[in-house]
Amino acid sequence: MAIIMKFGGSSVKTAERIRNVCSIIESRKEQNPVVVVSAVGGITDLLIDTATLAKDGGDVTSAIADIKQRHKDILSELRLDGKLVDGLLTEIEQVIGDIKARLVADTAVMDVVQSFGERLSSVIIAANLVQRGVVAKACVAWDYGMITTPAYGNAEPIPSSFALMKEKIEAVEGIPVITGFIGKDEKGAITTLGRGGSDYTAALYGAALDVSEIQIWTDVDGILSADPRVIPNAKRHTTVSFDEASELAFFGAKVLHPKTILPAVKQCIPVRVLNTFNPSCEGTVITREGARTLDIVKAISCKKDVSIVTIHSTRMLNAHGFLAKVFEVFACNKKSVDIVATSEVSVSMTVDSGESLADILAELNEIAETKVTNGKAIVCVVGEGMKHTKGLAGRIFSTLGKAGINIEVISQGGSEINISMVVDGRDAEKAVKALHGEFFN
Repeated sequence: MAIIMKFGGSSVKTAERIRNVCSIIESRKEQNPVVVVSAVGGITDLLIDTATLAKDGGDVTSAIADIKQRHKDILSELRLDGKLVDGLLTEIEQVIGDIKARLVADTAVMDVVQSFGERLSSVIIAANLVQRGVVAKACVAWDYGMITTPAYGNAEPIPSSFALMKEKIEAVEGIPVITGFIGKDEKGAITTLGRGGSDYTAALYGAALDVSEIQIWTDVDGILSADPRVIPNAKRHTTVSFDEASELAFFGAKVLHPKTILPAVKQCIPVRVLNTFNPSCEGTVITREGARTLDIVKAISCKKDVSIVTIHSTRMLNAHGFLAKVFEVFACNKKSVDIVATSEVSVSMTVDSGESLADILAELNEIAETKVTNGKAIVCVVGEGMKHTKGLAGRIFSTLGKAGINIEVISQGGSEINISMVVDGRDAEKAVKALHGEFFN
């Protein structure tokens, strides 16, 4: 059986890091790796900024030169043919030039722009593997079965694409190096799977190929008890459950894209999170059941830049269908809701940032009074051991109370492995530190 090895942007940011990645791939070639890669670190943002500048009529000369030079420098340091990606770099210039001429960059055009990062990196990484004597081939995902819905910026694979992925990849001689993040719809238009979609690509190919393991290579040693930037001595877990990992991914843990878990769960494929910069570390394995440990709580995560939308109406009292109307407004405006808390006459829910809420509020104001509070954060305590532990909520609230942190909204997930609290954004890191100290020190 094969394995999937996905490498993120921080892992392929420089020539030195690409050498390291290729060394890791080569060391595992007996496991029949299928490689999925992100763009060179920082390139996707640079492509977006360049397209935006072009749309606004700005001078994009230096930005395009920067994109070209970043890749040319990597090729030079790797001692690869400097003309290897000339065709793609020329194409970038043409697309940006067209945006500047028309002063238009809708979501479909932006998907085209963003696709270049992975297309460039896959060519360079495959070439470096070949240079090392490893048979490898750069594979643009849409030529290897990734046919998606036409939802630009957030596409999903169509059901028939899975059989096509399997057929196309199994026909590749050597190691496929697949572009993460991108695909094409049935009409041939380029689409993206959303930011972080390279993780999702890896899981989708893993499910299609029914691999033995999906490996997500990143810049930390696995799934930790907290963000190491906030808690430098955060504990690494050797095993967590799919449910725990999903909750952590959704509520701010940066190691995994939330969608990554779904195809793996369906196929019961373990996902292993590994560190490109410390490849000897065994990382964290995510499985359906996880592992029984003495830890009641597995991790504390935090999601910042959150807004609370509070909806108040006496018509909620003993009325059926009111909440359905509220959620229909959010659904029609394609705005996702994180946590919800209700009382007899009001409902509070959190959303990402206070932006793009004008249309939603206009509709909600027809049926209720609304209030938006910005600058909040969700602090999330996750662990399957929480299900049957009495007094845990009391410990959480007492700890935050002693730290002088006010809780504005409380929600317990339906799975009973997650207690989420909304606090002021300025208290977010303080809350994480207090809770980590309570449960891990």
